[in-house]
Amino acid sequence: MNPLMEGVLETALYADDLDAAEAFYGGVLGLQKISRGGNRHVFYRCGPGVLLIFNSHETVKPPESSSLPVPPHGTKGHGHACFRVGGNDIEAMAQKLKAAGVAIEADFNWPNGGRSIYFRDPAGNSLECAEPRIWGL
Repeated sequence: MNPLMEGVLETALYADDLDAAEAFYGGVLGLQKISRGGNRHVFYRCGPGVLLIFNSHETVKPPESSSLPVPPHGTKGHGHACFRVGGNDIEAMAQKLKAAGVAIEADFNWPNGGRSIYFRDPAGNSLECAEPRIWGL
């Protein structure tokens, strides 16, 4: 019997400047902050999941003996995350981003239905807000 994966619990992106990331994800996008761990990470609620923003310079360090045994991890380069946004809210999000000076890189309707908007966070990560129906959900 194969175990059932119920969904994605957390998504991680990486940013060297956590202050800029915190201002963007908490201020511009309006996500609820769970916690911040110095210059290592800042975590946010995002619907039923969690968005983790890590400083890769810190997460590649081995854990201290008194900390949780999370193995070193990280990535180089820009990542991508897509946020689930209802069709009625995508235009409002696009306007909110534009008002904050965030450029919309792409805005289109998928052939199978559903709209997506693409933009970048201060670290250069590619972000998308999309209707769930782009994946038939």
